[in-house]
Amino acid sequence: MKKINSLLNQYGESHKNSTNKLIHWICVPAIFFSIVGLVSIVPFPWEIGIYDGINLNWALVALILVLLYYVSLSIPLSIGMLLFSIGCLLLCSKINDFDYALWTYVGIFVISWIFQFIGHNIEGKKPSFLQDIQFLLIGPAWLMHFILKKLNVPI
Repeated sequence: MKKINSLLNQYGESHKNSTNKLIHWICVPAIFFSIVGLVSIVPFPWEIGIYDGINLNWALVALILVLLYYVSLSIPLSIGMLLFSIGCLLLCSKINDFDYALWTYVGIFVISWIFQFIGHNIEGKKPSFLQDIQFLLIGPAWLMHFILKKLNVPI
């Protein structure tokens, strides 16, 4: 069995309750986005434009590393996560123009984690990342694998 299948199965063990799953479909992408946003506002030593509105920043550097991890697990999955990451960067580039960017990201992060823990309380199981920190990256991949499955793309 491929490593990614094993990780997705392990992650899925604590995500069987339909309410918890629904919460994860909303909150996991929101947490991913809020972390991208928070990291994107950390001052970067150089101003280098990458794409319209997107500059080289710490979020882009971090996402490259995260995407390398996903590539090591599954090429199709990493492509899906790349597309989602680009969407996050584009949205963050717009939000970062406003004074309230920091509080927007903090609010999304805190509220999403509160709901995540509510979901796991309903599920009756602890979050997977308490067992293994890499599951913080498997959560978004777990959702992406369902999208790919719907599109008949093998992971």
